[in-house]
Amino acid sequence: MNDRYSRQELFAPIGKNGQQRIADKQVLIIGAGALGSGSAEALVRAGIGKLTIVDRDYVEWSNLQRQQLYTEEDAKNRTPKAIAAKNRLIAINSSVTIEAIIADASVSELEDWGSKVDLIIDATDNFETRMILNDVSQKYGVPWIYGACVGSYGISYAIVPERTPCLSCLLETVPLGGMTCDTAGIISPAVNMVVSYQISEALKILVGDLDSLRNKLVSFDVWKNQYSAISVDPLKNADCPSCGVGRSYPFLSFENQTKTAVLCGRDSVQIRPSSPVVRDLEALEKVLVNQGGMVQRNPYLLSYSVDSFRMVIFKDGRVIVHGTKDLMEAKVLYHRYLG
Repeated sequence: MNDRYSRQELFAPIGKNGQQRIADKQVLIIGAGALGSGSAEALVRAGIGKLTIVDRDYVEWSNLQRQQLYTEEDAKNRTPKAIAAKNRLIAINSSVTIEAIIADASVSELEDWGSKVDLIIDATDNFETRMILNDVSQKYGVPWIYGACVGSYGISYAIVPERTPCLSCLLETVPLGGMTCDTAGIISPAVNMVVSYQISEALKILVGDLDSLRNKLVSFDVWKNQYSAISVDPLKNADCPSCGVGRSYPFLSFENQTKTAVLCGRDSVQIRPSSPVVRDLEALEKVLVNQGGMVQRNPYLLSYSVDSFRMVIFKDGRVIVHGTKDLMEAKVLYHRYLG
């Protein structure tokens, strides 16, 4: 096994010293879906010292098309993704310490996990969690790498506290959108491209070669043959509430978090967005009508029934998920169909 990393060590920017630095580092991956499983495998093969993987979901058949760590057996058994990932990763590299956490990442957990690692990889499925990660990163001085993909489109950017703009600074540049893989689909080449961008930046950070970071927001569409790399350094905002002079880390505060509550006497959960929104119900109907469930709309709300659940979406962004009292299950449905 002495030559396990020999080809990586022959790469001059890493070398033997860089390889030792990688082995001494800890990385946290939030989400074990397509991006998370791809990034986890790449880091484990590269010889990371410790990897913590957090995910709240289990393996389904629709995951196998792009989530490379999982097997048909995992889907049959509905194995939690964090556990299935750990099992596969240990088989790939038994010298790496793998911590698998089955959880819905909230502020307190993310602060706890994020303050103990050297790097955070974003592989989550919703923008609220990314904004929390952004504030955790700034508060504890831990770099993180933003990444997202849907359809044939992908985007990535490495954020280093005190050195680059943070995600709050880029809010007008980063396309937020409401599409998800469950509403717009996704193809594996888009996933693989984002993973490549994330892990290349991750290795630079882990070996301490910050001068080689791209320092650009990269986006692409592999189907439309489009690519852009935007220099965002001028967007660093001295008044940013997350990374500016008077920073307050707003997304770590209760008032800026999505609120969930089980409705008394009903098999339902209400979810309120972290900030006021006005939903375009007509546009949402067009997206959901292709998903195989039943969609009904009136001027005030939209009802979407899928499997044994019914989601009622109001114009003010509130959603009531009927058919469950499980807050985590309700949030999974919420982010799956509403982004």
